[in-house]
Amino acid sequence: MRRTIADSIVESLLNAGVKRIYGIIGDSLNALLDAIRRSGKIEWIHVRHEEVAAFAAGADATLSGAIAVCAGSSGPGNLHLINGLYDCHRNRVPVLAIAAHIPSSEIGSGFFQETRPDMLFQECSFFCEVVTGPKQIPRAVTMAMQTATARSGVSVLVLPGDVAAFEYDESPVPERVIHSTRPIVSPSTDELKTLADYLNKGKRITLLCGAGCAGAHASLMKLCEKLQSPMVIALRGKEYLEYDNPYSVGLTGLIGYSSGYHAMMECDVLLMLGTDFPYRQFYPQEATILQVDLDSSRLGRRTPLAYGVCGDVKTTIEMLLPLLKEPHSPDHLQHFVAHYAKVREELDNLANPGRAPIHPQYLMKVISDLADEDAVLTCDVGTPTVWAARYLSMNGKRKLLGSFSHGTMANAMPQAIGAQVAQPGRQVISLSGDGGLTMLLGDLLTLRQHKLPIKIVVFNNGALGFVELEMKAAGFLEFGTELDNPNFAMLAQAMGIEGIRVEDPNDLESAVRRAFEHGGPVVLDVVVNRQELAMPPKINFEQARGFTMWMLKAVLNGQGNEIIELAKTNLLR
Repeated sequence: MRRTIADSIVESLLNAGVKRIYGIIGDSLNALLDAIRRSGKIEWIHVRHEEVAAFAAGADATLSGAIAVCAGSSGPGNLHLINGLYDCHRNRVPVLAIAAHIPSSEIGSGFFQETRPDMLFQECSFFCEVVTGPKQIPRAVTMAMQTATARSGVSVLVLPGDVAAFEYDESPVPERVIHSTRPIVSPSTDELKTLADYLNKGKRITLLCGAGCAGAHASLMKLCEKLQSPMVIALRGKEYLEYDNPYSVGLTGLIGYSSGYHAMMECDVLLMLGTDFPYRQFYPQEATILQVDLDSSRLGRRTPLAYGVCGDVKTTIEMLLPLLKEPHSPDHLQHFVAHYAKVREELDNLANPGRAPIHPQYLMKVISDLADEDAVLTCDVGTPTVWAARYLSMNGKRKLLGSFSHGTMANAMPQAIGAQVAQPGRQVISLSGDGGLTMLLGDLLTLRQHKLPIKIVVFNNGALGFVELEMKAAGFLEFGTELDNPNFAMLAQAMGIEGIRVEDPNDLESAVRRAFEHGGPVVLDVVVNRQELAMPPKINFEQARGFTMWMLKAVLNGQGNEIIELAKTNLLR
């Protein structure tokens, strides 16, 4: 049988260690799918929406540590990939997207389903090129995968359907290994000395640490001890830094704690390590701000710096520690550790069974207590992220995935699919909002089709809850946020998936245990309180004024009962 470009692409993927591709078949992908079928060595993970394919590939790459692949057919098919690919690109995970295209002879003619994928994907990729003939293969595939791996981001191969079926007469495809390197990057001696001088002069030093601190836990503990510094943790750094950390004072930002906020605002030196925390209003105005990041383009882009250096966090800290000579008072550290302990106690007191409807804090605490020690948890944007940030306990073995940089709805279940496929023996839990789940609801069938034992926990409050909180804070009446939800447990059962619904807090713990012990996929539909407030660590005048305006408008518009329910929920627990 004649060999095609599609065959050579499959061979190149196999040489790079690719084991599966996520996507939906379409006629423009026929040649590629036939090559996959005939190879018998790559699994086709058939999802119900291409956006799910891209999210799943990103989670797969995160857990496996290797490049993952997704594919979409021409026009609308590959367009559906774009939101998931943006998320992968901003989360800095290596993903190759194969974007099928219309027949090459029709490009530019306004043909059926014609788009310009070579232009559309430019902003969410490091590599985006069109395959036009056999002489580009396999080098183009290798370049795409090498770029995605080297730069930790997305590469896109645009493949017209007819080109995929072109004959490829060169044999065999030379084995081209994808090189995954981890160079040691450190500041120069002079840069380290200057950085140390700033820190030696500081009296009240606070650290702000993010995902770039992965692998540097032990070194960071030494640095905090040396500087007597409290550590504020950005959300993406939670899984790497929260555990076994006597210096942690919690998160800051819109979903953070007052202790984390004030530890930054009341320092005289802020040292940013491996973080690109975006919210400028949460940075101190008077402090000396220093930054260490592996990507020097990020230095100073969030807040003005006194000094910034390029280097990986662990190496930089280890080289910096011997240069830190001056003793530091423990007062700043002790004050904010005590502040955090008080905040943590107050938050934990809110995670009680109470009365129906169930407090989402209590639901998250039960999940945290009962989940496996090495569970992978994914969380939807909005209130599931808020409660995960505050109540999900990390231990150095658990993983927490979310759309923490791109901030898109409906990421949790698709990421859970990729995580479960990548590591089938591991417990995977999706913390899904009712809005997020229903946006890509059809892919519950992917759990059934591929027999993925994912546990979908639905925070069912009948609303786009975080949007409502934002509207209240801005003084607007809620509009367009209500969700008329079905019984998700019954819906799951109709799909052939185990469904459990909980409305009484006294039934919650046993229901979570039952869900986690079930051998297949489960949808755990938990009716939680819509009026639960998730207040930011800093309430500014505009937010307070906005909230007051919301209450006044609610009364004048005959919605005073909402204010009563809000008070009952948050004051009468």
